[in-house]
Amino acid sequence: MSPASPLLVGDLIRRNARAAARRPAASLAGQVVSHGELDLAANRVAWALRGLGLGPGDRVVAWADTCLEQLVLFAGMAKHGAVFAPLDARLGPAEAIDVARIARPHLIVADAPRAAAAGPVAEALGVRAARLGRLEGEDDPAALLYAGGRSDDYAEPRLAETDPHVMFFTSGSTGRPKAVVISHRANTLRSFQGVFRDVPEISVCMFPLFHMAGFTLALSAWQTRGELAVVPGANADAILDAVVRRRANRLYCIPSIWKRILAADPRRVDTSSLRELDTGTSAVPQELLLELKAVFPGTTTRIYYGSTECGSAAALPDADVLRKPGSVGPPSPGVDLRISDAGEILVRSAYLMDGYFEDPVATGAALRDGWFYTGDLGELDDEGYLRVVGRIKEVIRTGGESVAPAEVEAALADHPAVAEVAVVGIPDPQWGEIVCAVVVAARGAAPTLPDLQKHTEGRIAGFKKPRRLELVDALPRTPATGQVQRTILVQRIAMREPASG
Repeated sequence: MSPASPLLVGDLIRRNARAAARRPAASLAGQVVSHGELDLAANRVAWALRGLGLGPGDRVVAWADTCLEQLVLFAGMAKHGAVFAPLDARLGPAEAIDVARIARPHLIVADAPRAAAAGPVAEALGVRAARLGRLEGEDDPAALLYAGGRSDDYAEPRLAETDPHVMFFTSGSTGRPKAVVISHRANTLRSFQGVFRDVPEISVCMFPLFHMAGFTLALSAWQTRGELAVVPGANADAILDAVVRRRANRLYCIPSIWKRILAADPRRVDTSSLRELDTGTSAVPQELLLELKAVFPGTTTRIYYGSTECGSAAALPDADVLRKPGSVGPPSPGVDLRISDAGEILVRSAYLMDGYFEDPVATGAALRDGWFYTGDLGELDDEGYLRVVGRIKEVIRTGGESVAPAEVEAALADHPAVAEVAVVGIPDPQWGEIVCAVVVAARGAAPTLPDLQKHTEGRIAGFKKPRRLELVDALPRTPATGQVQRTILVQRIAMREPASG
């Protein structure tokens, strides 16, 4: 019996070109690239990398804004075997040097707006820089996408499915950023949609193309010989325009972006092509789910829980989103999930990262005996459905008691004067920390601390009630996933005198 074909991302690109050459693979505004064009452009990138002396496993840092060329680079490096490591395009040169250094790159590839700055960045790291070029026809032989470059099929015989495919840099919210290494096999399995999916997925991507989610959405669509419709920025009108223009059938947005879309009145345009509305990364209010079902009839809604390190860990199907408020579902197919004695969510699957690049201490802390320690606190109900109650490092210790911010936030979120809320622990000489509610007030309203305390009566224990209230215009959030940056909140609040209740 001959051995099974390895799970290589480059093979997906190649097979799609053979089976659906003219079908769109990716789009951005009015620009569209087919699966056949993606394959040819990926070959040009792969041959160009080989011409620069790079081999499988060499790391290439991509410093580019969201563009179709970034997807081509991702595909070309998968064929070549080099490891794709995208940088946040908004980083300045000094920041780019600090983050790129973690990957010990062999090459820096930049788009046109960053080409001039890429030279000094590469020089500081002791490597070369290259310009990515343009898909529509690049006449510079030095560009990776040079139109006259070699475009016959590139297949790397030394590449194994367990070899690294990508590196994604963590945000570094708890210190120095880390580079998450994910293999070809894990990325293929993370994005596999099953053998009976006969309708190509046309998915709109609101994520910037330095974030893992954007590339997972691309691979998921490509697994169906479908299309990723890229949107530059998470603007509600631009997202809706992409849905209409491309007749998209799937849209994944984080809760804060869904709120923007709903506020933009999506009924004014034709979104009837949509079939799947997905969300995750932060708590999903029941009111949001009800509004999505009312505004987008005929669609299903799913809630996902996972991370760059573990891929999808749990998923709440449409049938349960209203039946199981606050849940993120049972474990995803192929995933084992359990809660440790300390209340931490542990995940085991074939989707896990290989580890953090050249960081054995962090890898050893996160991966133990085949389990990924998520850092999240969770509970399993009697049906095995998971509820995420907070982050271990965000747990507030007040008067010897432990308080999970997410639990307090859930008790405050439906107060009529609260538009948004985040709960943090503020250092206090008597209590160690006190529970502080940071609130964006609803229009025309201004909650008081006694109001909020009364609102939580009978819902949470007395020691969990907020002892301090701070009113702010907006909560600081991460750009890609919209998660509240609690460390920044604590720093800002600790520098001020306590607000009056």
